[in-house]
Amino acid sequence: MNKSTLKLIPLLALFCSIMKAQDTNGRLQGSVIDKATKDTIIGAVVSVDKKNAITTDIHGLYSLTLSEGTYTLSCTMIGYKTFTSQVNVKANESAITNIELADANTALDEVVVSAGKYEQKLSDVTVSMDIIKTSLIENKNTTSLEFIMNQVPGVTVADGQASIRGGSGFSYGAGSRVLMLVDEMPMISADAGDIKWNYLPLENLEQVEVIKGASSALFGSSALNGVINLRTLYAKDKPITKLTTFYGSYDAPRHNYKWWKGSSQRQSGINFSHAQRTGNFDLVLGGHKFTDDGFRMLETEDRTRFNANLRYNFEKVPGLSVGVNTNMMNTKGGLFFLWQHYDSAYVPAGRDIQRYNNNRFNIDPFVTYYKGTNKFSLRNRYFKTDNRNDKNQGSLAELYYSEFQYQKRFAGNLNLTAGFVYMEQMILGDSLFGKHNGQNKAGYVQADKKFFDKLTVSVGLRGEFYSIDTAQTTGYLIPSSGKGKLPFQPVARIGVNYQALNYTFIRASFGQGYRFPSVAEKFVSTSVSSLKIYPNPSLQPERAWSAELGVKQGFKIGNFKGFLDVAGFYTEYTNMIEFVFDIYNPNGKTGIFYLDQQYAGFKSQNIGKAQISGGETSVTGSGKIGPVNVTILSGYTYINPVNPDYNSSSDTLGLPGVKTLKYRSKHLLKNDIQLDWKFISLGYSTRFQSKTENIDRRFVQSVLHEYNDIANGVNWDEIDGTYILPGLRQNFPAFQKSFWIHDARISFNLNKNVKFAFIVNNFTNEEYQNRPGDMRPPTQYIGQISIKL
Repeated sequence: MNKSTLKLIPLLALFCSIMKAQDTNGRLQGSVIDKATKDTIIGAVVSVDKKNAITTDIHGLYSLTLSEGTYTLSCTMIGYKTFTSQVNVKANESAITNIELADANTALDEVVVSAGKYEQKLSDVTVSMDIIKTSLIENKNTTSLEFIMNQVPGVTVADGQASIRGGSGFSYGAGSRVLMLVDEMPMISADAGDIKWNYLPLENLEQVEVIKGASSALFGSSALNGVINLRTLYAKDKPITKLTTFYGSYDAPRHNYKWWKGSSQRQSGINFSHAQRTGNFDLVLGGHKFTDDGFRMLETEDRTRFNANLRYNFEKVPGLSVGVNTNMMNTKGGLFFLWQHYDSAYVPAGRDIQRYNNNRFNIDPFVTYYKGTNKFSLRNRYFKTDNRNDKNQGSLAELYYSEFQYQKRFAGNLNLTAGFVYMEQMILGDSLFGKHNGQNKAGYVQADKKFFDKLTVSVGLRGEFYSIDTAQTTGYLIPSSGKGKLPFQPVARIGVNYQALNYTFIRASFGQGYRFPSVAEKFVSTSVSSLKIYPNPSLQPERAWSAELGVKQGFKIGNFKGFLDVAGFYTEYTNMIEFVFDIYNPNGKTGIFYLDQQYAGFKSQNIGKAQISGGETSVTGSGKIGPVNVTILSGYTYINPVNPDYNSSSDTLGLPGVKTLKYRSKHLLKNDIQLDWKFISLGYSTRFQSKTENIDRRFVQSVLHEYNDIANGVNWDEIDGTYILPGLRQNFPAFQKSFWIHDARISFNLNKNVKFAFIVNNFTNEEYQNRPGDMRPPTQYIGQISIKL
């Protein structure tokens, strides 16, 4: 036997051993679907004997090659009960096991992504968080997201400004301490830095997630007070088509002047959505048409919106998908800001109003790739706003956003998330803001680890750099060096969640926040009714930190499952930015320099420190109690927002002797309950808000003419400062009061596809204001027809 033949012997032995092993191998394969809906479940983890794990593909299929033997097969997916079964695998045979996962059917197992930018159970998150389901939005006939946000415990929206646990006061159309996300990307305008509530695609909605507390470590500037993340819908195995149309009218105010002729002011609209999966292609289409005569004179609105989500899943490259989402809207109407007089609060000052015609458009291309336990994603957004009005004022702005993110799930319940963000703002020149450019660059990393299947620890860090024109993040002074500065602003967060008992979860968190002023806050120059809005180019960034300690306790009543959540919180701001109403003379100093009202207006200012402390208790859950299915979202929030450095002699912008931050209420109570029995449903919502403790004193107090020359015999002149809002001072108790708002609804399922509903909002016809001069809607009656195919 020659040497060449001898060399082949080991190779032949290896080949024979491989062939023998293949003879003893078998295959385990099958599908994973939702037990109730029969929809394919993508990304479920299938394993045998707690190893050899694999995730289901885009068709919900899995396949494992195993040696002959008996195994324990398990399948897990967040939001579902774990499936386990004994399976036998025989050599040279395929064993088929199709898996149906049952919904966990408990509020504690709700799936969220906003808390850590990855899917996790609501019970495991380390911060306070609420979920708004599509059903509540549809049942209340919500036409703009801001209305349903007022039903969330601890959250208020006044004049478009969102506030979570008293974090914000009144700031008309400029800046936001609450970051609005759509599919985890910012939906904040490039110029005003505010939330365009009526632009958000409610007809194409999966759920809304609300994070309470500073969240800049993961989400960056504008997440100083919290985050609202709207997750849009994606297609499932079965096509779904929804059509909702409604028609409503306003009742006359209880006491105030009814300005309209005829019987009523009307509101109508239609929503449409269709979701379908065809092979590897997912398509979702949505549309919205809305017309409102307005409950205030000339305050009409007419908007048209269209949106689409498209996604393609590559079969030849498992785990790879590409897609594009888009939304576009035109809205026209009138902008009401100040009343003519308290006795005619639904009539605008001068019986004139600003008419607007606004266009908005965004397109979001993205790529996502799953490889084993790794996830790579690249998400982009182009958002254009074009605002025009009949006062020759407008704004054209563009926002470019790009984020690369990497996620890794390690063995031992460790999840790592890291990413880079680049955002550019272009304000293209107009009479409202001028021409400006801004940039945001950031990098972040977060690690989430679960120890002993009970203790979850979350740690995050972000570096943030922001600039607008020549103004930019000044960097962070390194304490040990005394001189050196980091070229960015670092923000950090840490949180823990401990499962003390089966359904008892104790959490604690600390987070930092950082917000760079928006272009509008720094450079706006305009007028609204008789008020002017002044620029402040020297406005500085604001910073904050927040801490929370909370307990979440699950409970069961019959088949009703829910949780009770109790939390205490504390937030501290530095260089806090507030919208301040005063008299600004031409050289920039405050005070009445002239008797003419032309110098009255608002300006964004850094007011210094602020502290907000309080507590919140909420109850959430759903399920059957007897024959009735009950769904509840309820909560009470106590807030104590103060200026810790208040000095009655020098702090004269608010009401005398009041150190509470302006435009806040100390007590908020929210409740919504839905009862479903057979084909009938009843719903009831209530909101309580205690009095506004403090406002700008110029609205209600007489002020002194500051020109005083006793030598020339000129005495102090007292000037009535309430010409801006006539009648407010005389009726101030009617403004500064606590109020209850009650809504009710009833619906009938005519068959499995068609539902008719009748809704009454503010059925006690309460007259109330969220800020001076802003009387809210009287009773409204709405009829709604919904079709689902």
